[in-house]
Amino acid sequence: MRLLVVEDDPRIADVVATALREAGYAVDTVADGEVALQQAVSVRYDGAVVDVMLPGRDGLSLVEALRQRGSDVPVLFLSARRTVDDRVRGLQTGGDDYLTKPFAVAELRARVDALVRRGTAEPTHLAAGPLAMDLLARHVTRDGVPIDLQPREFRLLAYLLRHAGEVVSKALVLEHVWNYDFDPQTNVVDVLVHRLRRKVDAGFEPPLIETVRGVGYRLVVP
Repeated sequence: MRLLVVEDDPRIADVVATALREAGYAVDTVADGEVALQQAVSVRYDGAVVDVMLPGRDGLSLVEALRQRGSDVPVLFLSARRTVDDRVRGLQTGGDDYLTKPFAVAELRARVDALVRRGTAEPTHLAAGPLAMDLLARHVTRDGVPIDLQPREFRLLAYLLRHAGEVVSKALVLEHVWNYDFDPQTNVVDVLVHRLRRKVDAGFEPPLIETVRGVGYRLVVP
């Protein structure tokens, strides 16, 4: 799941992006409204968090322009403005939710989760063979045995589960788990797959995560 965060305050942008990445999302950050418009029409996002006050183009006109272009990406507005009129205007211009600053990180994550679920009909559970994943509770089991995963391991397994039986390349893993372009020299994907394999396959039979040499990786469904 990929999100766009549009916020010109670097501190707030970092807090929001970090919280959402820890929740399992891939996140792009942009500080300018005009740049964000071009980004949002060229990349398919599952949700966006947009500050109202932005350089280049304010958040309200940004979302209005997106709607005029036919985009239905769910949008959560962030703003220091607290009046009812401000919230109503944000919703009337095409926003789906409105959160005032300062905000609690837990509430931000909960609102984004709700928006993404409504906007994409994303399932809350994934399963393949003996593996089961609860995306909301962030709970994973194999044959009913709980498996404790770090956030990036969780994102990788979720991606493999969504594509169970398919071969996924390193480039795709980098894009969906790390959120940057493929560097053929990097071994971060191999390291992460190795860590995930130790948790998912250790002590179980048969092994589920396999390397397809020269191509990528596959979650095998027994």
